[in-house]
Amino acid sequence: MTKRLLFLSLCLLLVIAVGVAQQRPPQEPASAEQESVVADDAAIAEAVETSAQQTTIFRSGINYIRVDVIARDEDGNPILDLEIDDFEVYEDGVAQEVESFELIEVDLLPELGDDPVIPIGVTRSDQELAASQAGVRVFVIFLDDYHVREGNGIRARRMIVDFLENDLLSTDLVGVMYPLMPLDDVRLTRNHQAVINAVSQFRGIKYNYEVRNNYEALYNQYPTETVERIRTDVSLSALRGLMVRLGGLREGRKSVVVVSEGYTYYVPPQLRSESADMPVDPSVNPARFNPEAGDSGYETSRSFFSEAAMIQDLQRLFQTANRFNTSLYTVDPRGLAVFEFDVDQPNVSSDTNRRELRRTQDTLRMLAEETDGRAIVNQNDLRPGLVQMLSDSSSYYLLGYTSSLEITDGEFHEIDVRVKREGVRVRARPGYWAVTERDVERSLRTRVNEPSRAVDLALDTLAEPRRGRLIRTLVGTARAESGKTKVTFVWEPVQERGRRESASRVLLTAMGGNGAAYFRGRVPEQGRAGRGVALANTSNGDRASFSYVEFEADPGTMQLSLVIEGDSGEVLDRDLAEFVIPDFTAPEVLFSTPVFVRARNAMEYREMVDDWNVPPTASRIFRRTDLLMLRFHAYAPGQVIPELEANLLNRTGDLMFPLDVRQIEDGSAYQVELMPSFLAPAEYIVEIKAETSESEATELVAFRLGT
Repeated sequence: MTKRLLFLSLCLLLVIAVGVAQQRPPQEPASAEQESVVADDAAIAEAVETSAQQTTIFRSGINYIRVDVIARDEDGNPILDLEIDDFEVYEDGVAQEVESFELIEVDLLPELGDDPVIPIGVTRSDQELAASQAGVRVFVIFLDDYHVREGNGIRARRMIVDFLENDLLSTDLVGVMYPLMPLDDVRLTRNHQAVINAVSQFRGIKYNYEVRNNYEALYNQYPTETVERIRTDVSLSALRGLMVRLGGLREGRKSVVVVSEGYTYYVPPQLRSESADMPVDPSVNPARFNPEAGDSGYETSRSFFSEAAMIQDLQRLFQTANRFNTSLYTVDPRGLAVFEFDVDQPNVSSDTNRRELRRTQDTLRMLAEETDGRAIVNQNDLRPGLVQMLSDSSSYYLLGYTSSLEITDGEFHEIDVRVKREGVRVRARPGYWAVTERDVERSLRTRVNEPSRAVDLALDTLAEPRRGRLIRTLVGTARAESGKTKVTFVWEPVQERGRRESASRVLLTAMGGNGAAYFRGRVPEQGRAGRGVALANTSNGDRASFSYVEFEADPGTMQLSLVIEGDSGEVLDRDLAEFVIPDFTAPEVLFSTPVFVRARNAMEYREMVDDWNVPPTASRIFRRTDLLMLRFHAYAPGQVIPELEANLLNRTGDLMFPLDVRQIEDGSAYQVELMPSFLAPAEYIVEIKAETSESEATELVAFRLGT
């Protein structure tokens, strides 16, 4: 990486020197033997030169906004002769001055004498350089096998393969993704045959609950409605992660083809089973042979509220797509459909069939319309819609302006692009997400890639116990009554291969700096193993017990003495640590210790999401399939309720996207819910902020995701 940055810097200096000299010496063409060696360097140099040229046109500060604008006449033909004075741009209703303007037009008929296309490497930086070129189109095909029936999948893949074989340019960057595919495996490539091979293997499994992998084996025995919700969560989370990934590759237009029959959380009563991988048992579900069971007022209301929840989750998806300037082109492989359910599901009434078909189609239309894409719905021929996607990415205008509002609130702001010429229809992204004060501070640093000290300290908490240590611990603090501080001590065993002994209990002694004894006893209590013991997922996916205890202490210094015991009461290890207990009566905004609660599946998550008696986990290492809840209290003087926000940061402290913060009924308790399946295995930080008119506080909580 250091060598690449040095090379890019030298190339940039070379571009500047060339501008001064007004002359570039001719370069000798590379020989056939040299071409494969210098191809990547040539591509990098060309990208640097192009980037330098664009920088002088399109970037002029943190409030500089760039907008892609598609202009068409009434017949849908591109209009390519507009000038900068023809455009008007409004941000939140306020007119802005367009400062830069460029027509991006992809050469659809390259000349025979053009240079051959240079293949790109497999690294992320190689893909970023290739995608950064203005004349390159970027597409990803998202094959949502969880929401496509097998027969419809066969039909869809045949049409998509035909589209890939006949309509792409050699310069197009294309990728393929499935719901369970890790983001690191999504590769943008010009090897279109590899993409065709991947699409040719597509097989829809909607309403098919045969276990295909270890992940599905964890939940396919749950009720049908639960399994369908999990599948939908997986698909939508994967799409959101893909939006983030594409947003990191380039700022320009990007397109995702979503092959899906639509989304719903509702399952008709005739199809509900206590175990999704087993046939519906009429003795357990009497609605199995009752066609009218889904038409009752109760079921209609149930379907309505399921649709409302679905729309809310879809809103999060298209907000993420707009944040990262990605358009969704939704493809319904059902074609001209009349009913939602197949003939092998004959007991669903026609009213329920038509209602659910309309609602699933509406989800596809919503995703497309809200992201400046197109919904290819109710069409037996998918090709015209896919060709329209190519057209949208082949010719458009890039407009740039410096926002007169100078907003740094991190919120979404609407953009309205208008053209003065009559008969011109324009499309543009609906808005952008503003930078934050934190982004401004980072842009002013001398070493822009250096994480802050607070970020380093947060990441230090992820250090695993040294080899040979038997337990992992967590000490949390929160406000208690009468000026006291509640202390929560959690421990869990560390799993190591080849180890014979394992920790069964911990003899804990907590002493204050004034000699006061706060707690002395075994955790869990000897002879009462069920008290103070909970189950948790270990980092390798096994089930392991962790134990906890709560007691009150005075603010100040506290010493913890640990004696780790085995099954027979033998002493395996000892440890001594010192902690500073905070004073939660101070007249300022304060946080309790943020703690993670982890669920292994959707059913467990629903049981735990509102249960604040569930103890936290001591580990900060999770799997991407875990469902996480970060819980904490935010205290302010008197009856003041602070304003809360939370953000997900990468390991360098850069903002990835905001997180929702849910306030619990007692007023000071808050919860951030995170489903990390769409994130790549890496280290992340949750940043939480609390602010009143008098003070503010920030806390960083790091965690690591494994595969």
